[in-house]
Amino acid sequence: MAAGTRAAYALLLVSPLFFSANMLTARAVHGTIPPVALAFWRWTLTLIFLLPYAAADLKRSWRSLAREWRTLLLLGALGMGVCGAPVYLGAETTTATNIGLIYAASPVLIVVFAWAFWGESVSLRQAIGIALCLGGVLVLIARADIRVLRDLDFVSGDLLIVAAMAAWALYSVLLKHRPSRLNVTVRFIGIVIGGVAVMLPFYGLELTMGGRASFDTRTVGVFLFLAIVPGLMAYLSYSWLVARLGPSRTGLLLYLSPVYNAGLAYVLLGEELHPYHLAGTALILPGLWLATVAGRRAAADRPVAAEAPES
Repeated sequence: MAAGTRAAYALLLVSPLFFSANMLTARAVHGTIPPVALAFWRWTLTLIFLLPYAAADLKRSWRSLAREWRTLLLLGALGMGVCGAPVYLGAETTTATNIGLIYAASPVLIVVFAWAFWGESVSLRQAIGIALCLGGVLVLIARADIRVLRDLDFVSGDLLIVAAMAAWALYSVLLKHRPSRLNVTVRFIGIVIGGVAVMLPFYGLELTMGGRASFDTRTVGVFLFLAIVPGLMAYLSYSWLVARLGPSRTGLLLYLSPVYNAGLAYVLLGEELHPYHLAGTALILPGLWLATVAGRRAAADRPVAAEAPES
């Protein structure tokens, strides 16, 4: 095995930590930093870090950026807006473990949306996987308690995470079905700009309602951590892994991330694993495999450029 391939597999084992970092931080700082401020400054700082790196490409691509501004704004609203503050708000009432497991089902909704809106075919095996995966999410948000379903007594945080997960799935499908003349990095920066623009009025509303971040050393450190680790490091590592190993092998992240997330939530945050977590996992992970991995051909592992999954 070549040294570069060994390094790629090593990074594949480490990179789930980058994606888990966002969910763990959301839970660790809940109630101390306003949720829109967390999302707004995370992506604003990510944008600041990326701009010098891609300044020349941005200058060459400004006409395409101007033509595609509506799509970039929509993608930013979904990928950075709905997948941003609602996750941090949801973390006030649900656990990092739940966030990770619910988000693990997003690739299944990608398959559903691609079928529903763009007519992509769904095999029987995929349909079974979709049913298992969504059943696992239902087990999680109902805490395996039939009374929760009967009384619709769901935890608000879990519902916010489900909404964010659905927004991420739609974002991912639109990335594929809305053609672009931009390269991956420039398009991502355009999407981040769109997301920051969409969040700005909500950030202003949060400020007028008294939700002000203190901007002390801890808060600024959290903003920087979110921008660098689940932002830049997650995005760059995912893109490099897809180019080096292909999307199918890189898809192992889908299985490793919720496992890493649950383990770290137990160690760092003192969260407990309950039987409903195990039941939900027993449905979500096999369902995810059936819906998104089983039946792929080797050609799916040809190197391609890709966007990073949300974290």
